[in-house]
Amino acid sequence: MKNKFITLGSLWMSLAVMLGAFGAHGLKKLVSEELLKVFETGTRYHLYHGLGLLIVGLISLHYPKKNFNLSFWAFNIGILLFSFNCYLYVLTGIKLFAMIIPIGGVSFIFGWLVLFYTSIRPEP
Repeated sequence: MKNKFITLGSLWMSLAVMLGAFGAHGLKKLVSEELLKVFETGTRYHLYHGLGLLIVGLISLHYPKKNFNLSFWAFNIGILLFSFNCYLYVLTGIKLFAMIIPIGGVSFIFGWLVLFYTSIRPEP
């Protein structure tokens, strides 16, 4: 994998668009307006952080000596724990999935803070 950020970021982005279309067209008549908003929130954050991975991938090309791996993992874990648990909660109604969502949010925040720290830290 040449640049894992760009590879996985683009994959996440395409999946987010597909899931967003499913939510907008396939779920409209199946779930309540409130649950549809939860699904849309999951899709939105999925898109933001897929795009974030692409951006970090481009940044990493300009700063090859810096290690952006912790942001990579935090964004991916955030997508899995936040976005996918939004999707699972809406599709199944199981409250456990809703309870995991904030952990994904913390992972997103951590990823951005690590990116900030990595960007201000001098190159090795």
